[in-house]
Amino acid sequence: MGRQRALPLDETRPATRHWETFHEMLMAERNASANTIDAYRRDLKDAADSLRDRGDLADASIETLRGYVESLGRQKLKPATAARRLSALRQYFKFLVAEGVRKDDPTAALDAPKRGRPLPKVLSETEVAAMIDMVAREDKAAALRLGALIELIYGSGLRVSELVGLPLAAAKRDQPFLVVRGKGAKERLVPLGDAARQALTAYLSVRDRFLPRSVKASPWLFPSRGGSGHLTRQRLGQLLKDAAVKAGIDPARVSPHVLRHAFATHLLDRGADLRALQKMLGHADIATTQIYTHVATGRLAALVAEAHPLAKASRARKQ
Repeated sequence: MGRQRALPLDETRPATRHWETFHEMLMAERNASANTIDAYRRDLKDAADSLRDRGDLADASIETLRGYVESLGRQKLKPATAARRLSALRQYFKFLVAEGVRKDDPTAALDAPKRGRPLPKVLSETEVAAMIDMVAREDKAAALRLGALIELIYGSGLRVSELVGLPLAAAKRDQPFLVVRGKGAKERLVPLGDAARQALTAYLSVRDRFLPRSVKASPWLFPSRGGSGHLTRQRLGQLLKDAAVKAGIDPARVSPHVLRHAFATHLLDRGADLRALQKMLGHADIATTQIYTHVATGRLAALVAEAHPLAKASRARKQ
């Protein structure tokens, strides 16, 4: 696979003179995904546009950047969004220092906005089963494709970008797992249960119906007629919301991310090991995985009540 080409600066890109070289660094040295690069572009564009009357973003002072960060708070942005924008600035100025463009890093003295830890939205096992059953009752090509998509998210915990970008070769291996290329181009093994394999087999029998008319073959497992050549994240989200409505579930509660969260939470509910779950989800830091322990409170509370020595002693005294 060839190296991505840096796109020319235009009105959709940050109005700062060093964007293209920063862009090149992200691709060549960090092997950043297109989604990651686009996030940097959007965050730096917001800062560059906001500070345009004070000169180029690359020349911004500590006071100027502090004023920008404070303005994010006045915009009532989500803490995570504000933190991400500050992170983009930190990476950009760290790059400028490394390149010798600046001698100082003005973001080093900036305070990060406080971040909360919102619990992920989760569907119950009954609700997920209702969606799968609803799709299974429709004997159509679109339903077979959606059934395979749901089984792969809920059964394997794939990120939405990993799912829609699966190569066709991933479905041709007769193995109980998939090799997935995740964030940072890192590969990991994810489980592929019987239900997922059966759903994939059914979908593959109708896959050719989704090929663009102008091509006879596609390297993607889920081809599409769109510009990317494969199903988009946005389209998958729409399909899941439509399925939720048919299953009697509020569509606002359903998304690819929610199904991935359900995969993790339901595994914990049934006694999965947190380290194993970390590997399956592709989390670099187990602290990210630990958020699911706050969701799976029912199983954990029951586990303590049943297995803790003091709980056992208390039950013995009552007998």
